[in-house]
Amino acid sequence: MSLPLCFLLAILFVFLTTAKTRRSSGRGSLPPGPPRLPLVGNIFQLGFNPHRSVAAFSKTYGPIMSLKLGKLTAVVISSPETAKEALKTHEHALSARTYNDPLRAFDHHKHSIVWIPPSDHWRFLRKTLTKTLLSPQNLDAIQFLRMRKVEELVSVVNQFCERGEAIDMARALFVTSFNIISNALLSVDLATYESNSSSYEFYDAVVYLMEISGKPNAGDFFPFLRFLDLQGSRKEATLCIERLFRVFQEFIDARMDKRVTQKETEPNEASTIDILDSLLDLTQQNETEFTMNDIKHMLLDLFVAGTDTVSSSMEWAMSELIRKPEKMVKAQSEIRQVIGENGVVQESDIPKLPYLEAIVKETLRLHPAAPLIPRKSESDVQILGFLVPKNAQVFVNVWAIGRDSSVWENPMKFEPERFLLREIDVKGKDFELIPFGSGRRMCPGISMAFKTMSMVLASLLYSFDWKLQNGVVPENMDMSEVFGLTLHKAKPLCAVPIKKPTLISP
Repeated sequence: MSLPLCFLLAILFVFLTTAKTRRSSGRGSLPPGPPRLPLVGNIFQLGFNPHRSVAAFSKTYGPIMSLKLGKLTAVVISSPETAKEALKTHEHALSARTYNDPLRAFDHHKHSIVWIPPSDHWRFLRKTLTKTLLSPQNLDAIQFLRMRKVEELVSVVNQFCERGEAIDMARALFVTSFNIISNALLSVDLATYESNSSSYEFYDAVVYLMEISGKPNAGDFFPFLRFLDLQGSRKEATLCIERLFRVFQEFIDARMDKRVTQKETEPNEASTIDILDSLLDLTQQNETEFTMNDIKHMLLDLFVAGTDTVSSSMEWAMSELIRKPEKMVKAQSEIRQVIGENGVVQESDIPKLPYLEAIVKETLRLHPAAPLIPRKSESDVQILGFLVPKNAQVFVNVWAIGRDSSVWENPMKFEPERFLLREIDVKGKDFELIPFGSGRRMCPGISMAFKTMSMVLASLLYSFDWKLQNGVVPENMDMSEVFGLTLHKAKPLCAVPIKKPTLISP
Protein backbone atom coordinates (compact mmCIF):
# COMPACT_ATOMS: atom_id res chain seq x y z
CA MET A 1 0.00 0.00 0.00
CA SER A 2 1.56 3.34 -1.07
CA LEU A 3 2.31 6.06 1.44
CA PRO A 4 -0.08 8.65 -0.13
CA LEU A 5 -2.92 6.12 -0.07
CA CYS A 6 -2.22 5.33 3.60
CA PHE A 7 -2.26 9.06 4.37
CA LEU A 8 -5.60 9.58 2.61
CA LEU A 9 -7.09 6.60 4.43
CA ALA A 10 -5.84 8.00 7.72
CA ILE A 11 -7.48 11.39 7.05
CA LEU A 12 -10.73 9.70 6.04
CA PHE A 13 -10.63 7.55 9.16
CA VAL A 14 -10.08 10.54 11.46
CA PHE A 15 -13.00 12.35 9.81
CA LEU A 16 -15.32 9.37 10.20
CA THR A 17 -14.25 8.82 13.79
CA THR A 18 -14.78 12.45 14.83
CA ALA A 19 -18.07 12.56 12.96
CA LYS A 20 -19.27 9.50 14.83
CA THR A 21 -18.18 11.09 18.11
CA ARG A 22 -20.15 14.23 17.31
CA ARG A 23 -23.25 12.21 16.40
CA SER A 24 -23.11 10.21 19.63
CA SER A 25 -22.58 13.17 21.93
CA GLY A 26 -26.32 13.62 22.38
CA ARG A 27 -26.73 10.18 23.93
CA GLY A 28 -24.59 10.93 26.96
CA SER A 29 -20.93 11.26 27.78
CA LEU A 30 -18.38 8.51 27.62
CA PRO A 31 -16.52 7.61 30.82
CA PRO A 32 -13.34 9.62 31.40
CA GLY A 33 -10.06 8.28 30.10
CA PRO A 34 -6.44 9.14 29.40
CA PRO A 35 -5.53 11.61 26.62
CA ARG A 36 -5.38 9.99 23.22
CA LEU A 37 -3.30 10.50 20.11
CA PRO A 38 -4.87 11.24 16.73
CA LEU A 39 -5.83 8.16 14.75
CA VAL A 40 -4.29 5.54 17.08
CA GLY A 41 -5.89 6.77 20.28
CA ASN A 42 -4.53 4.91 23.33
CA ILE A 43 -3.16 1.85 21.53
CA PHE A 44 0.49 2.48 22.36
CA GLN A 45 -0.35 3.06 26.02
CA LEU A 46 -1.52 -0.54 26.44
CA GLY A 47 1.97 -2.01 26.27
CA PHE A 48 2.70 -5.73 26.50
CA ASN A 49 0.57 -6.18 29.63
CA PRO A 50 -2.73 -4.38 28.98
CA HIS A 51 -4.27 -5.61 32.24
CA ARG A 52 -1.58 -3.77 34.19
CA SER A 53 -1.71 -0.65 32.02
CA VAL A 54 -5.46 -0.17 32.33
CA ALA A 55 -5.29 -0.97 36.06
CA ALA A 56 -2.83 1.91 36.47
CA PHE A 57 -5.11 4.23 34.45
CA SER A 58 -8.13 3.30 36.57
CA LYS A 59 -6.41 4.76 39.64
CA THR A 60 -6.59 8.13 37.92
CA TYR A 61 -9.79 7.90 35.88
CA GLY A 62 -11.96 5.75 38.11
CA PRO A 63 -13.67 2.34 38.13
CA ILE A 64 -15.18 2.90 34.69
CA MET A 65 -13.12 4.58 32.01
CA SER A 66 -12.97 4.73 28.23
CA LEU A 67 -10.15 4.23 25.77
CA LYS A 68 -9.93 4.82 22.06
CA LEU A 69 -8.19 1.95 20.32
CA GLY A 70 -7.94 2.99 16.71
CA LYS A 71 -11.50 2.93 15.44
CA LEU A 72 -12.83 1.08 18.47
CA THR A 73 -14.24 2.44 21.69
CA ALA A 74 -13.32 0.39 24.73
CA VAL A 75 -14.74 0.67 28.22
CA VAL A 76 -12.76 -0.78 31.13
CA ILE A 77 -14.41 -1.71 34.44
CA SER A 78 -12.22 -2.09 37.51
CA SER A 79 -14.35 -2.32 40.66
CA PRO A 80 -16.74 -4.93 42.10
CA GLU A 81 -19.67 -2.50 42.16
CA THR A 82 -19.23 -1.49 38.53
CA ALA A 83 -18.64 -5.10 37.48
CA LYS A 84 -21.91 -6.07 39.17
CA GLU A 85 -23.81 -3.37 37.29
CA ALA A 86 -22.27 -4.45 33.99
CA LEU A 87 -22.48 -8.22 34.37
CA LYS A 88 -25.72 -8.47 36.35
CA THR A 89 -27.88 -5.36 35.98
CA HIS A 90 -27.09 -4.98 32.27
CA GLU A 91 -26.27 -8.61 31.58
CA HIS A 92 -28.53 -8.95 28.53
CA ALA A 93 -27.09 -5.87 26.82
CA LEU A 94 -23.51 -6.98 27.57
CA SER A 95 -23.72 -10.72 26.93
CA ALA A 96 -21.97 -10.70 23.56
CA ARG A 97 -18.20 -11.08 23.44
CA THR A 98 -15.45 -9.31 21.60
CA TYR A 99 -12.85 -11.49 19.93
CA ASN A 100 -9.49 -10.78 18.38
CA ASP A 101 -8.70 -11.32 14.72
CA PRO A 102 -6.77 -14.62 15.17
CA LEU A 103 -9.99 -16.25 16.37
CA ARG A 104 -11.41 -15.75 12.89
CA ALA A 105 -9.18 -18.60 11.71
CA PHE A 106 -11.39 -21.41 10.40
CA ASP A 107 -14.35 -19.17 11.36
CA HIS A 108 -13.90 -20.28 14.95
CA HIS A 109 -15.67 -17.11 16.10
CA LYS A 110 -18.83 -18.32 14.33
CA HIS A 111 -18.85 -21.82 15.88
CA SER A 112 -17.26 -21.47 19.31
CA ILE A 113 -19.49 -21.58 22.38
CA VAL A 114 -17.00 -19.18 23.96
CA TRP A 115 -17.27 -16.46 21.32
CA ILE A 116 -20.62 -16.58 19.52
CA PRO A 117 -23.29 -14.22 20.91
CA PRO A 118 -26.26 -15.56 22.89
CA SER A 119 -28.72 -17.15 20.48
CA ASP A 120 -30.75 -20.32 20.06
CA HIS A 121 -27.65 -22.04 18.68
CA TRP A 122 -25.50 -20.83 21.56
CA ARG A 123 -28.05 -22.13 24.07
CA PHE A 124 -28.11 -25.45 22.21
CA LEU A 125 -24.31 -25.74 22.39
CA ARG A 126 -24.22 -24.87 26.08
CA LYS A 127 -26.96 -27.39 26.83
CA THR A 128 -25.05 -30.00 24.84
CA LEU A 129 -21.84 -29.28 26.72
CA THR A 130 -23.56 -29.56 30.09
CA LYS A 131 -25.45 -32.70 29.15
CA THR A 132 -22.42 -34.56 27.80
CA LEU A 133 -19.67 -33.46 30.19
CA LEU A 134 -20.21 -30.77 32.80
CA SER A 135 -23.29 -31.84 34.73
CA PRO A 136 -22.67 -32.94 38.36
CA GLN A 137 -23.60 -36.51 37.40
CA ASN A 138 -21.11 -36.61 34.53
CA LEU A 139 -18.35 -35.06 36.62
CA ASP A 140 -18.91 -37.69 39.30
CA ALA A 141 -18.89 -40.42 36.64
CA ILE A 142 -15.37 -39.49 35.50
CA GLN A 143 -13.99 -39.09 39.03
CA PHE A 144 -12.04 -42.35 38.62
CA LEU A 145 -10.44 -40.89 35.51
CA ARG A 146 -9.22 -37.80 37.33
CA MET A 147 -7.89 -39.98 40.13
CA ARG A 148 -5.96 -42.18 37.69
CA LYS A 149 -4.35 -39.22 35.94
CA VAL A 150 -3.36 -37.60 39.22
CA GLU A 151 -1.79 -40.89 40.36
CA GLU A 152 0.20 -40.99 37.11
CA LEU A 153 1.43 -37.45 37.76
CA VAL A 154 2.54 -38.37 41.28
CA SER A 155 4.37 -41.41 39.87
CA VAL A 156 6.22 -39.25 37.34
CA VAL A 157 7.13 -36.68 40.00
CA ASN A 158 8.43 -39.50 42.19
CA GLN A 159 10.85 -40.51 39.44
CA PHE A 160 12.30 -36.98 39.44
CA CYS A 161 12.37 -37.12 43.23
CA GLU A 162 14.46 -40.31 43.24
CA ARG A 163 16.91 -38.77 40.76
CA GLY A 164 17.04 -35.48 42.65
CA GLU A 165 16.12 -33.58 39.48
CA ALA A 166 13.84 -30.61 38.91
CA ILE A 167 10.63 -31.17 37.01
CA ASP A 168 9.12 -28.67 34.59
CA MET A 169 5.86 -28.09 36.44
CA ALA A 170 4.22 -26.17 33.61
CA ARG A 171 4.51 -29.08 31.20
CA ALA A 172 3.76 -31.77 33.77
CA LEU A 173 0.61 -30.01 34.92
CA PHE A 174 -0.42 -29.38 31.34
CA VAL A 175 -0.04 -33.06 30.43
CA THR A 176 -2.17 -34.07 33.42
CA SER A 177 -4.93 -31.60 32.57
CA PHE A 178 -4.74 -32.48 28.88
CA ASN A 179 -5.06 -36.21 29.51
CA ILE A 180 -8.00 -35.75 31.86
CA ILE A 181 -9.80 -33.91 29.06
CA SER A 182 -8.63 -36.23 26.27
CA ASN A 183 -9.80 -39.32 28.15
CA ALA A 184 -13.17 -37.77 28.93
CA LEU A 185 -13.61 -36.76 25.29
CA LEU A 186 -11.79 -39.46 23.33
CA SER A 187 -10.94 -42.27 25.79
CA VAL A 188 -7.23 -41.95 25.12
CA ASP A 189 -4.11 -40.15 26.38
CA LEU A 190 -3.05 -37.53 23.87
CA ALA A 191 0.00 -36.43 25.83
CA THR A 192 2.91 -38.08 27.62
CA TYR A 193 5.46 -36.85 30.12
CA GLU A 194 8.43 -37.83 27.94
CA SER A 195 10.50 -34.80 27.00
CA ASN A 196 10.99 -35.94 23.42
CA SER A 197 7.33 -36.80 22.88
CA SER A 198 5.33 -35.36 20.02
CA SER A 199 2.63 -34.59 22.58
CA TYR A 200 4.52 -31.40 23.34
CA GLU A 201 3.25 -30.19 19.98
CA PHE A 202 -0.18 -30.05 21.61
CA TYR A 203 1.21 -28.02 24.48
CA ASP A 204 2.95 -25.60 22.16
CA ALA A 205 -0.06 -25.30 19.83
CA VAL A 206 -2.58 -24.66 22.61
CA VAL A 207 -0.39 -22.28 24.62
CA TYR A 208 0.71 -20.35 21.53
CA LEU A 209 -2.89 -20.10 20.29
CA MET A 210 -3.96 -18.62 23.64
CA GLU A 211 -1.02 -16.21 23.61
CA ILE A 212 -1.48 -14.79 20.12
CA SER A 213 -5.27 -14.70 20.42
CA GLY A 214 -5.09 -12.48 23.48
CA LYS A 215 -2.60 -9.91 22.25
CA PRO A 216 -3.63 -6.55 20.76
CA ASN A 217 -3.88 -6.75 17.00
CA ALA A 218 -3.80 -4.06 14.31
CA GLY A 219 -6.70 -5.72 12.48
CA ASP A 220 -8.90 -5.33 15.55
CA PHE A 221 -8.14 -1.64 15.95
CA PHE A 222 -8.43 -0.87 12.24
CA PRO A 223 -10.84 -3.35 10.62
CA PHE A 224 -10.10 -2.02 7.12
CA LEU A 225 -6.54 -3.36 7.59
CA ARG A 226 -7.70 -6.77 8.79
CA PHE A 227 -7.28 -8.48 5.42
CA LEU A 228 -3.54 -7.66 5.46
CA ASP A 229 -2.91 -9.62 8.68
CA LEU A 230 -0.01 -7.25 9.33
CA GLN A 231 1.27 -9.08 12.41
CA GLY A 232 0.75 -12.52 10.92
CA SER A 233 -1.24 -13.59 13.99
CA ARG A 234 -4.20 -14.97 12.03
CA LYS A 235 -1.81 -17.02 9.92
CA GLU A 236 -0.17 -18.38 13.06
CA ALA A 237 -3.56 -19.13 14.61
CA THR A 238 -4.60 -20.92 11.43
CA LEU A 239 -1.54 -23.17 11.65
CA CYS A 240 -2.24 -23.98 15.31
CA ILE A 241 -5.93 -24.74 14.77
CA GLU A 242 -5.19 -26.71 11.60
CA ARG A 243 -2.78 -28.91 13.55
CA LEU A 244 -5.39 -29.58 16.24
CA PHE A 245 -8.26 -30.08 13.78
CA ARG A 246 -6.18 -32.63 11.88
CA VAL A 247 -5.88 -34.74 15.02
CA PHE A 248 -9.57 -34.33 15.86
CA GLN A 249 -10.54 -35.42 12.35
CA GLU A 250 -8.41 -38.55 12.65
CA PHE A 251 -10.26 -39.53 15.80
CA ILE A 252 -13.64 -38.76 14.27
CA ASP A 253 -12.88 -40.85 11.19
CA ALA A 254 -11.57 -43.76 13.27
CA ARG A 255 -14.59 -43.64 15.55
CA MET A 256 -17.00 -43.54 12.62
CA ASP A 257 -15.28 -46.55 11.04
CA LYS A 258 -15.44 -48.41 14.34
CA ARG A 259 -19.14 -47.65 14.74
CA VAL A 260 -19.88 -48.92 11.23
CA THR A 261 -17.84 -52.10 11.77
CA GLN A 262 -19.42 -52.74 15.14
CA LYS A 263 -22.90 -52.24 13.74
CA GLU A 264 -22.20 -54.83 11.04
CA THR A 265 -20.40 -57.45 13.16
CA GLU A 266 -21.74 -56.90 16.68
CA PRO A 267 -25.12 -55.20 16.30
CA ASN A 268 -26.19 -56.04 19.84
CA GLU A 269 -22.97 -55.04 21.57
CA ALA A 270 -22.88 -51.72 23.40
CA SER A 271 -19.79 -49.67 22.62
CA THR A 272 -17.79 -47.70 25.16
CA ILE A 273 -19.43 -44.32 25.35
CA ASP A 274 -17.37 -41.15 25.74
CA ILE A 275 -18.07 -37.54 24.84
CA LEU A 276 -17.11 -38.04 21.20
CA ASP A 277 -19.65 -40.87 20.88
CA SER A 278 -22.33 -38.66 22.41
CA LEU A 279 -21.51 -35.82 20.03
CA LEU A 280 -21.54 -38.15 17.02
CA ASP A 281 -24.93 -39.49 18.11
CA LEU A 282 -26.20 -35.93 18.34
CA THR A 283 -24.88 -35.13 14.87
CA GLN A 284 -26.64 -38.13 13.36
CA GLN A 285 -29.88 -37.19 15.10
CA ASN A 286 -29.79 -33.52 14.12
CA GLU A 287 -27.20 -32.83 11.44
CA THR A 288 -28.69 -29.46 10.52
CA GLU A 289 -28.16 -28.05 14.01
CA PHE A 290 -24.96 -29.84 15.01
CA THR A 291 -22.44 -30.78 12.33
CA MET A 292 -19.07 -32.52 12.24
CA ASN A 293 -17.51 -29.08 11.98
CA ASP A 294 -19.29 -28.07 15.20
CA ILE A 295 -17.77 -31.11 16.91
CA LYS A 296 -14.23 -30.01 16.01
CA HIS A 297 -14.82 -26.47 17.22
CA MET A 298 -16.33 -27.75 20.50
CA LEU A 299 -13.37 -30.08 21.00
CA LEU A 300 -11.05 -27.13 20.42
CA ASP A 301 -12.90 -25.07 23.04
CA LEU A 302 -12.77 -27.92 25.55
CA PHE A 303 -9.09 -28.69 25.07
CA VAL A 304 -8.06 -25.04 25.27
CA ALA A 305 -10.34 -24.00 28.13
CA GLY A 306 -9.94 -27.24 30.04
CA THR A 307 -6.16 -27.55 29.93
CA ASP A 308 -4.31 -24.27 29.54
CA THR A 309 -6.31 -22.30 32.10
CA VAL A 310 -6.30 -25.04 34.74
CA SER A 311 -2.65 -26.02 34.37
CA SER A 312 -1.55 -22.37 34.39
CA SER A 313 -3.50 -21.70 37.61
CA MET A 314 -1.92 -24.74 39.29
CA GLU A 315 1.54 -23.56 38.28
CA TRP A 316 0.86 -20.15 39.83
CA ALA A 317 -0.37 -21.84 43.02
CA MET A 318 2.77 -23.99 43.34
CA SER A 319 4.95 -20.96 42.60
CA GLU A 320 3.31 -18.90 45.34
CA LEU A 321 3.60 -21.77 47.85
CA ILE A 322 7.30 -22.26 47.10
CA ARG A 323 7.81 -18.51 47.54
CA LYS A 324 6.03 -18.73 50.90
CA PRO A 325 7.36 -21.90 52.59
CA GLU A 326 5.33 -21.27 55.75
CA LYS A 327 2.11 -21.39 53.69
CA MET A 328 3.20 -24.64 52.08
CA VAL A 329 3.98 -26.20 55.47
CA LYS A 330 0.57 -25.13 56.75
CA ALA A 331 -1.16 -26.68 53.74
CA GLN A 332 0.86 -29.89 53.99
CA SER A 333 0.10 -30.20 57.67
CA GLU A 334 -3.64 -29.94 56.99
CA ILE A 335 -3.55 -32.41 54.11
CA ARG A 336 -1.33 -34.99 55.84
CA GLN A 337 -3.40 -34.83 59.00
CA VAL A 338 -6.61 -35.54 57.07
CA ILE A 339 -5.17 -38.22 54.77
CA GLY A 340 -2.94 -39.99 57.28
CA GLU A 341 0.54 -41.42 56.91
CA ASN A 342 0.26 -43.87 54.02
CA GLY A 343 -2.94 -42.85 52.31
CA VAL A 344 -3.91 -41.48 48.92
CA VAL A 345 -5.79 -38.23 48.42
CA GLN A 346 -9.40 -38.87 47.38
CA GLU A 347 -11.84 -36.32 45.99
CA SER A 348 -14.03 -37.01 49.03
CA ASP A 349 -11.20 -35.57 51.17
CA ILE A 350 -11.20 -32.18 49.47
CA PRO A 351 -14.16 -30.68 51.43
CA LYS A 352 -12.20 -31.44 54.62
CA LEU A 353 -9.32 -29.18 53.48
CA PRO A 354 -10.43 -25.55 53.99
CA TYR A 355 -6.90 -24.16 53.80
CA LEU A 356 -6.34 -25.86 50.45
CA GLU A 357 -9.56 -24.29 49.17
CA ALA A 358 -8.33 -20.93 50.44
CA ILE A 359 -5.07 -21.44 48.51
CA VAL A 360 -6.99 -22.04 45.28
CA LYS A 361 -9.10 -18.91 45.81
CA GLU A 362 -6.08 -16.79 46.70
CA THR A 363 -4.28 -17.99 43.58
CA LEU A 364 -7.27 -17.07 41.42
CA ARG A 365 -7.43 -13.66 43.09
CA LEU A 366 -3.80 -12.82 42.37
CA HIS A 367 -3.47 -14.70 39.08
CA PRO A 368 -6.83 -15.01 37.33
CA ALA A 369 -6.47 -17.19 34.24
CA ALA A 370 -8.32 -14.59 32.16
CA PRO A 371 -7.28 -11.16 33.51
CA LEU A 372 -9.66 -9.21 31.26
CA ILE A 373 -13.19 -10.56 30.78
CA PRO A 374 -14.29 -9.41 27.30
CA ARG A 375 -17.83 -8.33 26.50
CA LYS A 376 -19.52 -6.28 23.79
CA SER A 377 -22.43 -3.87 24.15
CA GLU A 378 -25.32 -4.75 21.86
CA SER A 379 -27.11 -1.49 22.65
CA ASP A 380 -26.41 1.81 24.39
CA VAL A 381 -26.09 1.28 28.15
CA GLN A 382 -25.77 3.71 31.04
CA ILE A 383 -23.37 2.61 33.80
CA LEU A 384 -22.72 4.92 36.74
CA GLY A 385 -24.20 7.72 34.64
CA PHE A 386 -21.78 7.20 31.74
CA LEU A 387 -22.58 6.02 28.24
CA VAL A 388 -21.35 2.65 27.06
CA PRO A 389 -22.21 2.98 23.35
CA LYS A 390 -23.48 0.19 21.15
CA ASN A 391 -20.70 -2.03 19.77
CA ALA A 392 -18.19 -0.82 22.36
CA GLN A 393 -15.69 -3.34 23.68
CA VAL A 394 -16.17 -3.82 27.41
CA PHE A 395 -13.42 -5.31 29.56
CA VAL A 396 -13.87 -6.26 33.21
CA ASN A 397 -10.40 -6.16 34.72
CA VAL A 398 -10.66 -8.98 37.26
CA TRP A 399 -6.88 -8.80 37.73
CA ALA A 400 -7.21 -5.20 38.96
CA ILE A 401 -10.23 -5.99 41.15
CA GLY A 402 -8.26 -8.78 42.81
CA ARG A 403 -5.45 -6.36 43.69
CA ASP A 404 -7.53 -3.36 44.74
CA SER A 405 -6.50 -2.08 48.18
CA SER A 406 -9.99 -0.72 48.79
CA VAL A 407 -11.37 -4.26 48.40
CA TRP A 408 -8.57 -6.40 49.85
CA GLU A 409 -6.22 -5.89 52.79
CA ASN A 410 -2.58 -6.29 51.75
CA PRO A 411 -3.72 -7.08 48.20
CA MET A 412 -0.24 -7.78 46.80
CA LYS A 413 0.53 -10.47 49.38
CA PHE A 414 -0.28 -14.15 48.99
CA GLU A 415 -2.39 -14.75 52.11
CA PRO A 416 -4.82 -17.69 51.83
CA GLU A 417 -5.85 -17.03 55.43
CA ARG A 418 -8.02 -14.14 54.24
CA PHE A 419 -10.50 -16.70 52.87
CA LEU A 420 -10.71 -18.49 56.20
CA LEU A 421 -11.99 -15.29 57.75
CA ARG A 422 -14.09 -14.05 54.85
CA GLU A 423 -17.00 -15.93 53.33
CA ILE A 424 -16.62 -15.41 49.58
CA ASP A 425 -17.10 -17.68 46.60
CA VAL A 426 -15.88 -17.79 43.00
CA LYS A 427 -19.20 -18.75 41.39
CA GLY A 428 -19.99 -15.31 40.02
CA LYS A 429 -22.11 -13.83 42.80
CA ASP A 430 -19.36 -12.17 44.83
CA PHE A 431 -17.98 -9.59 42.41
CA GLU A 432 -14.83 -9.07 44.43
CA LEU A 433 -13.68 -12.44 43.07
CA ILE A 434 -14.96 -13.44 39.62
CA PRO A 435 -12.10 -15.31 37.91
CA PHE A 436 -14.64 -17.40 35.96
CA GLY A 437 -16.86 -14.45 35.08
CA SER A 438 -20.49 -14.05 36.05
CA GLY A 439 -23.96 -14.49 34.61
CA ARG A 440 -24.94 -16.62 31.66
CA ARG A 441 -21.54 -16.13 29.99
CA MET A 442 -19.75 -17.44 33.06
CA CYS A 443 -17.32 -20.29 32.37
CA PRO A 444 -19.39 -23.50 32.58
CA GLY A 445 -16.35 -25.58 33.51
CA ILE A 446 -15.85 -24.04 36.96
CA SER A 447 -16.73 -27.24 38.86
CA MET A 448 -14.40 -29.41 36.80
CA ALA A 449 -11.61 -26.84 37.10
CA PHE A 450 -11.95 -26.67 40.89
CA LYS A 451 -12.01 -30.46 41.24
CA THR A 452 -8.91 -30.88 39.09
CA MET A 453 -6.93 -28.08 40.73
CA SER A 454 -7.76 -29.23 44.26
CA MET A 455 -6.94 -32.89 43.60
CA VAL A 456 -3.63 -32.17 41.87
CA LEU A 457 -2.42 -29.63 44.43
CA ALA A 458 -3.44 -31.79 47.39
CA SER A 459 -1.65 -34.82 45.94
CA LEU A 460 1.56 -32.94 45.14
CA LEU A 461 1.67 -31.31 48.57
CA TYR A 462 0.82 -34.54 50.38
CA SER A 463 3.45 -36.68 48.69
CA PHE A 464 6.39 -34.25 48.41
CA ASP A 465 8.18 -31.29 49.85
CA TRP A 466 9.47 -28.83 47.26
CA LYS A 467 12.46 -26.59 46.61
CA LEU A 468 13.87 -24.56 43.74
CA GLN A 469 16.78 -25.87 41.68
CA ASN A 470 20.38 -24.63 41.61
CA GLY A 471 20.15 -22.97 45.00
CA VAL A 472 17.71 -20.26 43.87
CA VAL A 473 16.09 -18.67 46.92
CA PRO A 474 12.29 -18.31 46.85
CA GLU A 475 12.44 -14.53 47.20
CA ASN A 476 14.29 -14.30 43.87
CA MET A 477 11.81 -16.38 41.89
CA ASP A 478 10.77 -14.79 38.60
CA MET A 479 7.01 -14.14 38.83
CA SER A 480 6.64 -12.11 35.63
CA GLU A 481 3.74 -12.79 33.27
CA VAL A 482 3.03 -13.32 29.59
CA PHE A 483 -0.27 -11.78 28.57
CA GLY A 484 -2.65 -13.69 26.31
CA LEU A 485 -6.17 -15.01 26.60
CA THR A 486 -4.72 -16.60 29.72
CA LEU A 487 -2.06 -15.19 32.00
CA HIS A 488 0.99 -17.43 31.87
CA LYS A 489 4.07 -17.42 34.01
CA ALA A 490 6.81 -16.01 31.77
CA LYS A 491 9.48 -18.32 33.15
CA PRO A 492 8.07 -21.82 33.73
CA LEU A 493 8.36 -23.18 37.24
CA CYS A 494 11.02 -25.87 37.60
CA ALA A 495 11.08 -27.36 41.10
CA VAL A 496 12.79 -30.26 42.83
CA PRO A 497 10.46 -32.68 44.63
CA ILE A 498 11.65 -34.11 47.94
CA LYS A 499 10.13 -37.23 49.46
CA LYS A 500 7.95 -36.29 52.42
CA PRO A 501 9.37 -37.19 55.82
CA THR A 502 8.00 -40.39 57.34
CA LEU A 503 6.87 -40.41 60.93
CA ILE A 504 8.84 -42.87 63.06
CA SER A 505 6.89 -44.64 65.77
CA PRO A 506 8.55 -44.57 69.20
